[in-house]
Amino acid sequence: MTRPAGSSRLLRTMNASAALAHLLDPGMLTRADLRRLTALSTPTISEVLRRLTEAGLVVVAGHDSGRPGPSAEIYNVNPEAAYAAAVSVRDVGPGGAPSVVAALCDLTGRVRGRAESAVDFAAEDPLTALTGVLENLRDEAGIPADRVRHVQFGVPGSYDPRTETIRHVDVPGLGRTGLVPELAAALKTEIGVDNDVNLAAIAERRRGVGRDAEGFALLWLGEDGLGLAIDLAETLMRGARGGAGEIGYMPLYTNGDRRDLHDLIAGPALLELAGDENTNGNRTPADVVRDAGGDLLTEIADRIAVGVAAVIAVLDPHLVVLAGPIAQAGGGTLLSAVRAALRRAAPLESEIAVTAIDDDAVLLGALDAGLTAVHNALLADIRNS
Repeated sequence: MTRPAGSSRLLRTMNASAALAHLLDPGMLTRADLRRLTALSTPTISEVLRRLTEAGLVVVAGHDSGRPGPSAEIYNVNPEAAYAAAVSVRDVGPGGAPSVVAALCDLTGRVRGRAESAVDFAAEDPLTALTGVLENLRDEAGIPADRVRHVQFGVPGSYDPRTETIRHVDVPGLGRTGLVPELAAALKTEIGVDNDVNLAAIAERRRGVGRDAEGFALLWLGEDGLGLAIDLAETLMRGARGGAGEIGYMPLYTNGDRRDLHDLIAGPALLELAGDENTNGNRTPADVVRDAGGDLLTEIADRIAVGVAAVIAVLDPHLVVLAGPIAQAGGGTLLSAVRAALRRAAPLESEIAVTAIDDDAVLLGALDAGLTAVHNALLADIRNS
């Protein structure tokens, strides 16, 4: 019985998609490896590899001479077939100008360029500033614009995908209606926008202390704000309008005065708490926490424990990760103090840890998210070919 042409084409496409998926993760595979992983025959694997190589998606990356017989070719994705870009917009602390950090990685995840610059968003339109940062980075890395298949933005606010608007953001112009569609049109590629703390959690899941956790909550202690990311079995909870995790706005009442969690443990509050210890006016909140000891450390830990207790009481996560520049500055000393403070504050139990990532977690998470989007786009291209 002759197989219909459409059925044969579909089968070839499915085979190619399966092989490419394995080469994208983990990659560096021989024909024998691909036969084992896909359960396809030797002739079929050879045909699939021919198609993917002719399409420029796969290359021979080396030879395996450690086996009996002729050395086997090792296949990997072509690093230059497509690229992902990441852009992190962040406040640099009380009184500081927002900064933009951008990076590009190839299809294997290798970072091919990275740059940071201060941007005066009050004077420059975000559309011009953000596209300019990416164009400069592409030019410096020598990467054609059409090879960048996805740009992932991390923003210090929440993103509402229904209205394509960034909310709860203090950076001038970033919450402007229409900005996100304008970015996509100007960059001529797919873009994604996510809360910066959500992206930090993606990095923590992939390479940090949350790697093996069934789920975790990441409490971001920033120099200028707070945030919470909620990882439920490798799925991030974003909420109906993208606002899940805006814990800094949680109201607090002391002697009838209304405050919120920002007023208690965000960077400016910690500078105020340090009082006359911050005599030179140049110390950052991270400096305060790094140098804190005695009663000051205890007070800082007691305040952070309020936020940790709220997270545990509502979510009961397997793990709470303290992240962000303040948590990184405090390290193990702050962690021990927060654990003790939580025991004093409430009868709640959850493992608490400090992030294991010492790089820019938001940028790393944005690269991870962007590269995943590129992988999915390439697989969709194969399925639709």
